[in-house]
This record gives sequence, C-alpha cells and structure tokens, in this order.
Amino acid sequence: MPTAVLVEYIDAHRDRFGVEPICAVLKDAGVQIAPSTYYAARNRPLSARAVRDAELTEEIKAVHKANLGVYGARKVHAEMNRKGSAVARCTVERLMQAAGLRGIPREKTARTTFGQGAETERPADLVNREFVAAAPNQLWVADLTYVRTHAGWTYAAFVIDVFSRMVVGWQVSTSLRTDLALDALDMGLWARRRAGRDLAGLTHHSDRGDQYRAIRYTERLAEAEAVASVGSKGDSYDNAMAEAFNSLFKAECIRNPAMRPKGGWANVSDVELAVAEYVDWFNHRRLHGELGHVPPAQYEDHHWATTTPQHYPDNPVPAGAGTN
Repeated sequence: MPTAVLVEYIDAHRDRFGVEPICAVLKDAGVQIAPSTYYAARNRPLSARAVRDAELTEEIKAVHKANLGVYGARKVHAEMNRKGSAVARCTVERLMQAAGLRGIPREKTARTTFGQGAETERPADLVNREFVAAAPNQLWVADLTYVRTHAGWTYAAFVIDVFSRMVVGWQVSTSLRTDLALDALDMGLWARRRAGRDLAGLTHHSDRGDQYRAIRYTERLAEAEAVASVGSKGDSYDNAMAEAFNSLFKAECIRNPAMRPKGGWANVSDVELAVAEYVDWFNHRRLHGELGHVPPAQYEDHHWATTTPQHYPDNPVPAGAGTN
C-alpha cells in the first residue's frame, strides 16, 4: 500500500488512537509502516506539484460553487482559462475527481403541452427540426415545463433565442392557461423592443400545445410582425432546442441541491425566485459549448458590435448593460 495512503489513514485516526498503536495494528495486519516513517512523511515539504495542485483545487472549487455546482470538468476548465488560469483540462479532471466534484446529470422530462382543443388552426412547421439562426431575433423557440412543490404543481414557460440560446422571456404560474405562455412571450418582446431591436420577420416555433395556438397568442405574434411555426410530427424532436433547455433547467435549477431550498420547493414563490436567479446566471455567466464557451449575453454583444451598428431610437440602453 502506498505510504501516502497510510499517512492519510493515520492522520484520520491519530487523535483517537495515537500513531504508535495504529502502526502496531497495521503491522499485525501485514501492512508495514514505522512511526518514524510516518513522521518523516508528515514533515517532508510538499512538492511543487502538490502545492500547485492545492492552489488549483481551491480555484476549481470556487468556479464550481460560483456556477451553481453544475459544471463538469470541461466547463470548469473553460471558465478557468477565461479567467487567465493556464491549466490543462486533464489536470482539472484529475483534481475534480480527487475533490469529489462533478457536473449535474440531466434526466428526460415529460411533456406539459398537448394538441387538443386549440383555438386556431395549426401553423405550418417552418423550422423542420433545423434549429439554426444567423442573428438574434430570427428564430425563437418556446416551451413549458413543470415543478412539483408542497403546495401543488407549478409551471414555467420559457422563450429562447436560437442564435444565442438567450432566455428572452419567462414566466412561472400555478396554471397552464394561455397567460403563462403569453406572459413569457410579452417579456421577450418587451426586452427586445426596449433594446431597439426590430422583430419583423421573427419566426416563433413551438410544439402543438393549446397555449401557443390560442387566439390571443397568435394575435400577439401578428402584432410583432412575427410568424408562428408549430412542429408537424408532434414528438420531442420537433421542438428539440426548447426541450433541451427544459432539461437543463430541471437539472441545474430544480434538482440542484445548491438551488433547491432545504426541504424542497414550498410553493410557486419559491420557484419564481429560483427561476429569476437561474435565468440571470444562464444568460450572463453560464458558458455554452455551442457558443465557443461564452455566455449568451456576451455572444449577442459580440454579434451586435461586429456586424451591426447599435441604434437605440426609443429607449437607449446605458453603456455596458447586458454585458458580463
């Protein structure tokens, strides 16, 4: 057995039993380590690698904690490099494993919208499972998910910009009525208009849920000169990007011990506060591999700064707003 392991074992029990008795018991068990060997190992200065590992481990723990404890080695490595720490990914993987740190696993979530009793005819599928966009406000996807609380079911609606993965709108409610989805849409429309963005020609894609085919919802899209699109097949692939976000949300927020209140979610107010915190982190700090490991807000800022002059004719945004 390696000496380092024996030293660690003795360290864990020396206050209770003493070094010499532990060494005697280990010797009787066929494991040889003399008390002098233990003391020599304890007094030996740490190697340069051990010192560096200790420093990096503290930095890794800080990054992991600051990001809701959801990052695996890949994103911890990316965030450390963004902050100027030159470290190999394999080193991050090794130290995270030694520290017992890991990312949050995802689970498949159930559907919350169903295509029965819709108030309007189903629009055509303009996306055909091609979730790509060349700029913000070209394609949004929307979906609903659910959270069990002690007071009953709570539902959350999200609207995502496909270009940047930005959550442009969200809402939480105890009801699955149209207002839930409509409020999330209104938030997205308001935020983009406040930033002076033109939404004409926007494609809004959803599944076949009644909430998205209600007359009030389609009228709001028409007022914004946006075009409705609804999945044609009726399975999860038709709205895959929105469902992928829901999966992330459930894993990184709802099931995450760092976010979930002790004792579980009490009611809709608990969930609403958590969603607000999660969306802020998701938009402004969470690294996205599909975006080159930058947050959505930074990705959009780079787009506007490099491809389009920034004009805010009605409501100017203060310098630096929306950046990290």
